[in-house]
Amino acid sequence: MIKSLRTPGLRHRLVLAFALMALLVSTVFAASTYLLARGYLLAQRERVVRHQAFADTAFVQRRLESAGADVSAVLTAAGTPPGHTIILRWRGQWYASALDQGQDALPADVKSKTAAQQAVSQRFRSAEGPALAVGVPMPAIEAEFYEIAPLKELDGILRLLSGILIGGALLATAAGAFLGRWASRSVVTPLNRVASTAASIAGGDLDTRLPATDDPELATIVGSFNSMVDTLQQRINRDARLAADVSHELRSPLTTLVGSVDLLNARRDELPERSRRALDLVTADLQRFRRLLDDLLELARADAGLDSRPTEQVELGGLLRQVLSEVEHDPSVLTMPGGVVVLADKSRLSRLFRNLFENAERHGGGLTAVSVARAETEVLVFVDDSGSGIPGPQRDRVFERFATGPTKRGSSSGTGLGLALVAETATVHGGSVWCTNSPDDGARFVVRLPVAEVDR
Repeated sequence: MIKSLRTPGLRHRLVLAFALMALLVSTVFAASTYLLARGYLLAQRERVVRHQAFADTAFVQRRLESAGADVSAVLTAAGTPPGHTIILRWRGQWYASALDQGQDALPADVKSKTAAQQAVSQRFRSAEGPALAVGVPMPAIEAEFYEIAPLKELDGILRLLSGILIGGALLATAAGAFLGRWASRSVVTPLNRVASTAASIAGGDLDTRLPATDDPELATIVGSFNSMVDTLQQRINRDARLAADVSHELRSPLTTLVGSVDLLNARRDELPERSRRALDLVTADLQRFRRLLDDLLELARADAGLDSRPTEQVELGGLLRQVLSEVEHDPSVLTMPGGVVVLADKSRLSRLFRNLFENAERHGGGLTAVSVARAETEVLVFVDDSGSGIPGPQRDRVFERFATGPTKRGSSSGTGLGLALVAETATVHGGSVWCTNSPDDGARFVVRLPVAEVDR
């Protein structure tokens, strides 16, 4: 199985790009410098050796033109530089100034061209290392003069130069990588700042803004981003105020309607059977409407940012037993350790659990268990029902406003606001809520709340 390679991030791509560019430039520079220096040094060395060879050729030719000249003495008297070797072919015989070298030390091309009356020079590699052979014909005395000069010292200089250039290329590559890292940090840091600010805004902190910058390239982006957030915050606040105002204006006529219906219920015995049935329907709808209006006001309050972190210490076990009694359920379904205290708004936290209990009763087949688990700094409340559970893809959606799934699990009011209000209330209390499966394959709602430090 072939695993897909992870795409490198922007910072890594910038570092890699700077490093590769530095490597390319330094490699081209190093190669060009080496080739130019090598060509120049070899040309200079060859020129010096050829000049020396022609001078030695003239000296040897003058001595050999004298009668009774000793060839060995002539070659010794030539005074060649240290390391140079003279090889002479005269009258069909080969002579050399060094005992360990002879005609076999010469390249075949040099011997053939010199024999053809051509002055020639050629670099080759001998047993001792690189060397330069120069061949000069002497037709006046029917002889061939050869001089071999070692290039080992020049080869060492070129090796040292190549090492320095390679080291310089690697150093330039490392410097390019460090430069790329610095440049990438300069580029990515503002992006990370924008991302963290956007995450804070998405989390509900609408007062978060990007700090001002002196960078003219970023000033426009910062200004546009902050202006966009200002506009967004104003629109959200305007919508929240509208919902709050509408809900508040609806409360007065609703109160009048409720009073009128209560009056009719007080005298329901005087009404005919058909009117009593109509009165029961109106009463149920008014209760549902009142619950819906209360939920809308609560959500509008949360959207407007009017909620503050609760500071009242509430004993969780007593609150849960009270809510179970209010929804007319046996408190024996509750299992929990004693002495669990949370910081909460008691009325709002009661509404949170009431919504969960009623949701389990009306849409989950009945409430089966309420259990509490205590951790070091938090407490988890598990609310289980006997329904068929909630499919995985819908577990997050049930907490959205006005969301109702195929099983009509949305809230106790049937409009999808009950569980949305549960999520908002848990967030205000510094906690969270989520849905999973219960041990009996029903739905389990888990509420996480921070534990209060009890004053002793």
